[in-house]
Amino acid sequence: MNVALWIAAGVLCAVYAVGSASKLFLPKETLAAHRSGRWVEDFDARAVKAIGGVEALAAVGLVLPAVLDIAPVLVPFAALGATLLMAGAVVTRLRRREKEVVLDLAYFALAVFVAAGRFGPESFTG
Repeated sequence: MNVALWIAAGVLCAVYAVGSASKLFLPKETLAAHRSGRWVEDFDARAVKAIGGVEALAAVGLVLPAVLDIAPVLVPFAALGATLLMAGAVVTRLRRREKEVVLDLAYFALAVFVAAGRFGPESFTG
């Protein structure tokens, strides 16, 4: 199970790293031009940048504390934050009736899996 948790955390880390870079460095209009980025129309530019910042923190927090063995207890909290982030993404996609909600649900499930596993049986503290 530990290997599966590492793989799930790595996948989420990669997804959040790419997503945060696009939200932090691309203008809102560029994101809105892509089919999967139309959700940004519901938010102002600062909110999109803030979401990108939270995604960057999630990307770092899901892997780096455990890899460096510096406060690995933070990993499940990062996974919990990622779960909340994806819950917001799912709600936004459902409200907009976008098909991409399926992918967001998959990321939500991965984040729940990592949070449950790292808070529970595969905790770094025990």
